Amino acid sequence: MFESIRKHSKIVMVLLFLLIIPSFVLVGIDRNYFSESSPVVARVNGDKITQQDWDNAHRMESDRIRAQSPSVDAKLLDSPQARYATLERLVRDRVLAAAAKDMHLATTDARLARSLQEIPAIAGLRRADGTLDAEAYRALVGSQGLTPEGFESNVRRDLSVNQVLGGVMTSSFGTDAQVKLALDALYEQREVQVARFKSTDFTAKVEPTDADLEAYYQAHPAQFQQLEQAAVEYVVLDLDSVRSGITLGEDDLRTYYKENLERLSGKEERRASHILINAAKDAPAADREKAKARATELLEQVRKAPATFAEVARKSSDDKGSATAGGDLSFFGRGAMVKPFEDAAFALKKGEISDVVETDFGYHIIQLTDIKTPRQPTFEELRPSMEAELKQQQAQRKFAEVAESFSNGVYEQADSLQPVAEKLKLKVQTATGVTRTPMPGAQGPLANAKFLEALFASDSLENKRNTEAIEVGPSQMVAGRVTAYTPARTLPLEEVRPRVRSLYVGQKSAELARKEGEAKLAAWKASPAAAGLAAAVQISREQPQGFPRSLVDAALRAPTEALPGWVGVDLGGEGYAIVKVNRLIPRQAPDAERAQQERQQYVQWWTTAEGLAYYELLKQRFKVQIKAQRPDAVAQAAVEN
Repeated sequence: MFESIRKHSKIVMVLLFLLIIPSFVLVGIDRNYFSESSPVVARVNGDKITQQDWDNAHRMESDRIRAQSPSVDAKLLDSPQARYATLERLVRDRVLAAAAKDMHLATTDARLARSLQEIPAIAGLRRADGTLDAEAYRALVGSQGLTPEGFESNVRRDLSVNQVLGGVMTSSFGTDAQVKLALDALYEQREVQVARFKSTDFTAKVEPTDADLEAYYQAHPAQFQQLEQAAVEYVVLDLDSVRSGITLGEDDLRTYYKENLERLSGKEERRASHILINAAKDAPAADREKAKARATELLEQVRKAPATFAEVARKSSDDKGSATAGGDLSFFGRGAMVKPFEDAAFALKKGEISDVVETDFGYHIIQLTDIKTPRQPTFEELRPSMEAELKQQQAQRKFAEVAESFSNGVYEQADSLQPVAEKLKLKVQTATGVTRTPMPGAQGPLANAKFLEALFASDSLENKRNTEAIEVGPSQMVAGRVTAYTPARTLPLEEVRPRVRSLYVGQKSAELARKEGEAKLAAWKASPAAAGLAAAVQISREQPQGFPRSLVDAALRAPTEALPGWVGVDLGGEGYAIVKVNRLIPRQAPDAERAQQERQQYVQWWTTAEGLAYYELLKQRFKVQIKAQRPDAVAQAAVEN
């Protein structure tokens, strides 16, 4: 039956359209209708965060970062770590919003108005009389895809949410005694002598038998688990692939050259001199008329004797910056001057003098002294850049059409990607060892959780069907299929025997090193003169002298009531260490400036710690559940396996 439906998919789609759309008209479309199929990746206070919510949030965050830093590496933005950070921010926003609602925190109109005035971009829109330029404000927030009402609603919400942590983080403080106690311990130094018992020094003493390896293998099955894996093939549709399929005709390029020559050649620049008679925009009408009359008088004077323009400018222009140069403004392009001045200057011919031009600054008389026209490159010189530019434009316009063909193709011929690849001239790519979660170092579609989820869906695994076309980035879609699947399994002993032996030897070597170290520690405590220790060194948390963190921490935590003191440190797989603490080196009191900086740093640390602790409490209160696995945990599991 299903094969019949696939063979007659177009007819079925028409029938479904006729059946489904009327039901939407009668009962309406539930906004959850389209999102129910999207898996839930987190919950906050019972509310779902779906994969679709996560993808949309990450897309918006990536677009924002690209807009601020165009040179950022796209691979970093699409890494599993970056995507998970977006999910954590999404959860955090939901938690704080839930807390603000639960605490009935609200932002008054007066507080909102003050906050808006504190935004430099909005403050710059105020007119001289203190009123806000409403059209400019609407354009500013419109550039973010918002209406003024929507923008103010977002600001109001953010202010309310900020109150949740603000009460905790703005009340943090540190007394002198607290600062001294914490920082003296943090920066304290100790003179120590160390003896290391490295596990590698005991490797030769371990000779495992087959029974030993068998016992270790049976006792640690998790270390020899292989995750389910798949061999896959996939095709990617992006702007590059669409662009590569575009062929430009000679006539298209010639037309593009003619239409864009001025832009491609560069901007024309003009040089002008002017005489300005000041008249403020808000000056009384009588004063402005007087200034205009004065400008008209000077215009008649310079038109009678154009050669005297510079001399008149030096004597009469109120623009003192240019008056000393005879009114010369040097070269400028479009957009450099206020519009009335620019329009007049670019309408003149070389040597001509304008009529009186009114601007917000007053009244100008303009003389055009030179025109700098950029050299017009030939068609052949511009051909490479025009081809790239025109192909990019056409690819952007054509992408939606090709994307629809791509989506239909992978669905209608679901048992192979080859037909759609041949039709759209795409490359079928392959990969092995693909898992449900992105592997460390994965890039492109194989780092996209949504695509991997589709690959490991039951239809894809059991029937080897193509996945649907999935958007994995701006103007980037992918579809794939599983060609071979290996379920999760415990690898047989014979297959992992070298790894079993290595792990067994490492474990036993570390045990021998620890036993040797513990024996020496007991003997040296009883007879310190017999101790075989390295030369004394001074260590601190700032200067660990290359020692492992666990060793430094143990040395700095060792009791100092009776010195010298002895402490043994288990270094895990690295072995064992004995530390003899000879003396404590008190921290020198900092000068006043350093003490003030340290106090501020301590309060900042304490503020951050209290904020994080309170946020963790809120996560428990609002029952946060994050189902997506942290990438670091995924990488660790891959290493262990």
